[in-house]
Amino acid sequence: MRLAAELFAFSKRLGHAFANPELLVRALTHASISGPQRPDNQRLEFLGDRVLGLVIADALLAADKGAREGKLAPRFNALVRKETCADVARELGLGEVLKLGRSEMKSGGRRKDALLGDAMEAVIAAVYVDAGFEAARDLILRHWSDRIDRVEADARDPKTSLQEWAQARGHPPPDYVETGREGPDHAPVFTIEVRLANGDTASATAASKRGAEQAAAKALLAELVQNK
Repeated sequence: MRLAAELFAFSKRLGHAFANPELLVRALTHASISGPQRPDNQRLEFLGDRVLGLVIADALLAADKGAREGKLAPRFNALVRKETCADVARELGLGEVLKLGRSEMKSGGRRKDALLGDAMEAVIAAVYVDAGFEAARDLILRHWSDRIDRVEADARDPKTSLQEWAQARGHPPPDYVETGREGPDHAPVFTIEVRLANGDTASATAASKRGAEQAAAKALLAELVQNK
Protein backbone atom coordinates (compact mmCIF):
# COMPACT_ATOMS: atom_id res chain seq x y z
CA MET A 1 0.00 0.00 0.00
CA ARG A 2 1.31 3.45 -0.92
CA LEU A 3 0.38 6.48 1.12
CA ALA A 4 -1.57 9.32 -0.46
CA ALA A 5 0.48 12.48 -0.91
CA GLU A 6 -0.97 14.24 2.12
CA LEU A 7 -0.35 11.21 4.36
CA PHE A 8 3.18 10.85 3.04
CA ALA A 9 3.81 14.51 3.87
CA PHE A 10 2.39 13.96 7.35
CA SER A 11 4.63 10.94 7.94
CA LYS A 12 7.64 13.10 6.99
CA ARG A 13 6.59 15.76 9.51
CA LEU A 14 6.16 12.98 12.03
CA GLY A 15 9.64 11.69 11.29
CA HIS A 16 8.72 8.05 10.66
CA ALA A 17 8.54 6.08 7.42
CA PHE A 18 5.94 3.34 7.87
CA ALA A 19 6.81 -0.18 6.78
CA ASN A 20 3.07 -0.87 7.06
CA PRO A 21 1.27 2.31 5.91
CA GLU A 22 -2.13 0.81 6.78
CA LEU A 23 -1.28 1.42 10.43
CA LEU A 24 -1.07 5.17 9.82
CA VAL A 25 -4.36 5.14 7.90
CA ARG A 26 -6.05 3.33 10.79
CA ALA A 27 -4.56 5.71 13.36
CA LEU A 28 -6.08 8.65 11.51
CA THR A 29 -9.55 7.09 11.05
CA HIS A 30 -12.19 8.34 13.50
CA ALA A 31 -15.11 6.15 14.56
CA SER A 32 -17.52 8.50 12.75
CA ILE A 33 -16.30 7.16 9.38
CA SER A 34 -15.26 3.62 10.29
CA GLY A 35 -16.87 0.38 9.09
CA PRO A 36 -16.19 -3.32 8.56
CA GLN A 37 -13.63 -2.53 5.86
CA ARG A 38 -12.26 0.55 7.62
CA PRO A 39 -11.40 -0.02 11.30
CA ASP A 40 -11.19 3.08 13.50
CA ASN A 41 -8.36 4.25 15.72
CA GLN A 42 -9.83 3.47 19.15
CA ARG A 43 -7.76 0.36 19.87
CA LEU A 44 -4.58 2.12 18.76
CA GLU A 45 -5.49 5.13 20.91
CA PHE A 46 -5.79 2.83 23.95
CA LEU A 47 -2.31 1.43 23.29
CA GLY A 48 -0.73 4.77 22.42
CA ASP A 49 -1.89 6.31 25.69
CA ARG A 50 0.09 3.64 27.59
CA VAL A 51 3.20 3.97 25.41
CA LEU A 52 3.17 7.76 25.84
CA GLY A 53 2.78 7.42 29.60
CA LEU A 54 5.72 5.07 29.93
CA VAL A 55 8.04 7.21 27.82
CA ILE A 56 7.10 10.44 29.60
CA ALA A 57 7.43 8.87 33.06
CA ASP A 58 10.88 7.55 32.19
CA ALA A 59 11.94 10.92 30.72
CA LEU A 60 10.83 12.81 33.83
CA LEU A 61 12.74 10.45 36.11
CA ALA A 62 15.86 10.92 33.99
CA ALA A 63 15.46 14.71 33.88
CA ASP A 64 15.12 15.13 37.66
CA LYS A 65 16.70 12.30 39.60
CA GLY A 66 15.89 13.85 42.96
CA ALA A 67 12.20 14.61 42.44
CA ARG A 68 9.69 12.76 44.58
CA GLU A 69 6.38 11.35 43.33
CA GLY A 70 4.47 14.39 44.56
CA LYS A 71 6.43 16.62 42.19
CA LEU A 72 6.62 14.17 39.29
CA ALA A 73 2.90 13.40 39.14
CA PRO A 74 1.67 16.90 38.21
CA ARG A 75 4.42 17.25 35.63
CA PHE A 76 3.46 13.88 34.15
CA ASN A 77 -0.22 14.83 34.02
CA ALA A 78 0.60 18.09 32.26
CA LEU A 79 2.59 16.29 29.58
CA VAL A 80 0.20 13.42 28.80
CA ARG A 81 -3.16 15.16 29.10
CA LYS A 82 -5.41 15.37 26.06
CA GLU A 83 -4.79 19.08 25.50
CA THR A 84 -1.03 18.54 25.26
CA CYS A 85 -1.47 15.68 22.79
CA ALA A 86 -3.81 17.91 20.78
CA ASP A 87 -1.22 20.71 20.73
CA VAL A 88 1.40 18.32 19.34
CA ALA A 89 -1.14 17.12 16.78
CA ARG A 90 -1.76 20.72 15.66
CA GLU A 91 1.96 21.36 15.28
CA LEU A 92 2.13 18.32 13.00
CA GLY A 93 -0.93 19.31 10.99
CA LEU A 94 -2.71 16.11 12.02
CA GLY A 95 -6.16 17.66 11.77
CA GLU A 96 -5.67 18.17 8.04
CA VAL A 97 -5.31 14.41 7.44
CA LEU A 98 -7.74 13.11 10.07
CA LYS A 99 -10.47 10.98 8.46
CA LEU A 100 -13.88 12.03 9.82
CA GLY A 101 -17.52 11.42 9.08
CA ARG A 102 -19.60 14.27 7.68
CA SER A 103 -21.24 15.13 11.00
CA GLU A 104 -17.90 15.46 12.78
CA MET A 105 -16.49 17.56 9.97
CA LYS A 106 -19.48 19.92 10.16
CA SER A 107 -19.07 20.26 13.93
CA GLY A 108 -15.42 21.26 13.65
CA GLY A 109 -13.94 17.88 14.52
CA ARG A 110 -10.56 18.74 13.01
CA ARG A 111 -10.13 21.38 15.73
CA LYS A 112 -11.42 19.43 18.74
CA ASP A 113 -8.91 18.64 21.46
CA ALA A 114 -10.49 15.25 22.17
CA LEU A 115 -10.32 14.02 18.56
CA LEU A 116 -6.86 15.41 17.92
CA GLY A 117 -5.50 14.07 21.20
CA ASP A 118 -6.93 10.61 20.63
CA ALA A 119 -5.56 10.51 17.09
CA MET A 120 -2.11 11.61 18.28
CA GLU A 121 -2.06 8.74 20.77
CA ALA A 122 -3.19 6.38 18.00
CA VAL A 123 -0.34 7.58 15.78
CA ILE A 124 2.13 6.86 18.59
CA ALA A 125 0.75 3.32 18.82
CA ALA A 126 0.95 2.92 15.05
CA VAL A 127 4.66 3.73 15.17
CA TYR A 128 5.10 1.33 18.11
CA VAL A 129 3.40 -1.53 16.26
CA ASP A 130 5.19 -0.70 13.02
CA ALA A 131 8.75 -0.40 14.33
CA GLY A 132 8.90 -1.18 18.06
CA PHE A 133 9.29 0.69 21.32
CA GLU A 134 12.51 2.57 20.51
CA ALA A 135 10.96 4.10 17.40
CA ALA A 136 7.91 5.20 19.40
CA ARG A 137 10.15 6.54 22.17
CA ASP A 138 12.24 8.55 19.68
CA LEU A 139 9.06 9.98 18.16
CA ILE A 140 7.66 11.07 21.52
CA LEU A 141 10.91 12.60 22.77
CA ARG A 142 11.35 14.44 19.46
CA HIS A 143 7.94 16.10 19.68
CA TRP A 144 7.65 16.44 23.47
CA SER A 145 11.25 17.38 24.35
CA ASP A 146 10.64 21.14 24.55
CA ARG A 147 7.60 20.53 26.72
CA ILE A 148 9.57 18.26 29.03
CA ASP A 149 12.28 20.93 29.35
CA ARG A 150 9.86 23.71 30.23
CA VAL A 151 7.22 21.84 32.24
CA GLU A 152 6.62 23.81 35.39
CA ALA A 153 8.12 22.48 38.61
CA ASP A 154 4.59 22.44 39.99
CA ALA A 155 2.38 21.74 36.95
CA ARG A 156 -0.87 21.19 38.78
CA ASP A 157 -4.11 21.86 36.97
CA PRO A 158 -4.79 25.63 37.33
CA LYS A 159 -8.43 25.07 38.33
CA THR A 160 -7.36 22.67 41.08
CA SER A 161 -4.66 25.05 42.30
CA LEU A 162 -7.09 27.98 42.39
CA GLN A 163 -9.67 25.94 44.30
CA GLU A 164 -7.01 24.91 46.83
CA TRP A 165 -5.98 28.56 47.19
CA ALA A 166 -9.58 29.56 47.91
CA GLN A 167 -10.23 26.71 50.35
CA ALA A 168 -7.04 27.45 52.29
CA ARG A 169 -8.42 30.93 52.96
CA GLY A 170 -11.92 29.81 53.88
CA HIS A 171 -13.51 30.87 50.59
CA PRO A 172 -16.04 28.78 48.66
CA PRO A 173 -14.90 27.24 45.34
CA PRO A 174 -14.45 29.67 42.42
CA ASP A 175 -17.33 30.29 40.02
CA TYR A 176 -16.80 30.02 36.26
CA VAL A 177 -19.21 32.07 34.15
CA GLU A 178 -19.47 32.10 30.37
CA THR A 179 -19.45 35.77 29.40
CA GLY A 180 -19.10 35.45 25.65
CA ARG A 181 -19.27 33.12 22.68
CA GLU A 182 -18.26 33.98 19.15
CA GLY A 183 -17.64 32.26 15.85
CA PRO A 184 -19.62 29.67 13.88
CA ASP A 185 -21.27 26.69 15.54
CA HIS A 186 -18.64 24.30 14.21
CA ALA A 187 -15.76 26.39 15.64
CA PRO A 188 -16.96 28.46 18.62
CA VAL A 189 -14.68 30.60 20.78
CA PHE A 190 -15.63 30.93 24.45
CA THR A 191 -14.87 33.65 26.97
CA ILE A 192 -14.99 32.55 30.60
CA GLU A 193 -14.71 34.69 33.73
CA VAL A 194 -13.60 33.11 37.00
CA ARG A 195 -14.83 34.77 40.19
CA LEU A 196 -13.75 34.41 43.80
CA ALA A 197 -15.92 35.26 46.79
CA ASN A 198 -13.52 38.08 47.73
CA GLY A 199 -14.27 39.83 44.44
CA ASP A 200 -11.14 38.88 42.49
CA THR A 201 -11.82 37.97 38.86
CA ALA A 202 -10.02 37.11 35.64
CA SER A 203 -11.18 36.11 32.19
CA ALA A 204 -9.79 34.23 29.22
CA THR A 205 -10.80 33.09 25.75
CA ALA A 206 -10.25 29.69 24.12
CA ALA A 207 -11.73 27.29 21.59
CA SER A 208 -13.29 25.16 24.33
CA LYS A 209 -15.01 25.97 27.62
CA ARG A 210 -12.55 23.83 29.53
CA GLY A 211 -9.60 25.54 27.89
CA ALA A 212 -11.02 28.99 28.69
CA GLU A 213 -11.68 27.96 32.31
CA GLN A 214 -8.12 26.68 32.67
CA ALA A 215 -6.67 29.84 31.16
CA ALA A 216 -8.84 32.08 33.35
CA ALA A 217 -7.81 30.18 36.48
CA LYS A 218 -4.14 30.43 35.49
CA ALA A 219 -4.47 34.17 34.88
CA LEU A 220 -6.13 34.75 38.25
CA LEU A 221 -3.51 32.66 40.06
CA ALA A 222 -0.79 34.78 38.47
CA GLU A 223 -2.51 37.97 39.67
CA LEU A 224 -2.92 36.60 43.19
CA VAL A 225 0.76 35.65 43.40
CA GLN A 226 1.83 39.04 42.01
CA ASN A 227 -0.33 40.93 44.50
CA LYS A 228 0.64 38.77 47.48
